[in-house]
Amino acid sequence: MQRLVVAISSRALFDLGDSHELFEREGLDSYARYQMAHEDELLAPGIAFPLVQKLLRLNSLAPEAPRVEVILLSRNSADTGLRIFNSIEHYGLDIVRAAFTNGAPTASYAHPFGANLFLSANVDDVRRALTAGVAAATILPSKAPELPSEQLRIAFDGDAVIFGDDSERVSHHDGIEAFHKNEIERVNEPLAVGPFRSFLEALHRIQDAFPIENSPIRT
Repeated sequence: MQRLVVAISSRALFDLGDSHELFEREGLDSYARYQMAHEDELLAPGIAFPLVQKLLRLNSLAPEAPRVEVILLSRNSADTGLRIFNSIEHYGLDIVRAAFTNGAPTASYAHPFGANLFLSANVDDVRRALTAGVAAATILPSKAPELPSEQLRIAFDGDAVIFGDDSERVSHHDGIEAFHKNEIERVNEPLAVGPFRSFLEALHRIQDAFPIENSPIRT
């Protein structure tokens, strides 16, 4: 059964603000020494931590539904990544596959892992993933927010997200009148597929396993 695969960077999953500032200020060697010296100190949840919790929770709510798998992609090395995996184990996150690139871009691993979605705090990695045809979004690093609901709620834009950006480009280049003319002339043509279409389809396959009136997913 086809699964939903989400690849996420360590800075999106955990709050690595202090150590990242050290990396920016003093470089890779200082960062590596800091992480290894603090490998037994748990990392605080990051901005995307609640999202990952909700995604993985779907596996226990409907075992018969397509599985959700979360994969960690990190620019850490295997040594400096030990603190990250200690934190993953502490919080009970079912993440078993990971790639540590030792400073190299992580985006090139998203497609081989079969990711439907790639979330990263690194803008360049997100651009590379989108260029490779993987739905990707930039996560601005911060601490995890309060969890107001256990329901997974995801809102999608239309143009250039679920659908292609053909119409949007007409509007930007030629103005709103040209946009309306283009839409009228092509009214019977289906919209092109956008980068997040496969992610939405995979999410809907899981959503179909739950009753509409009591679904843990809302799109």
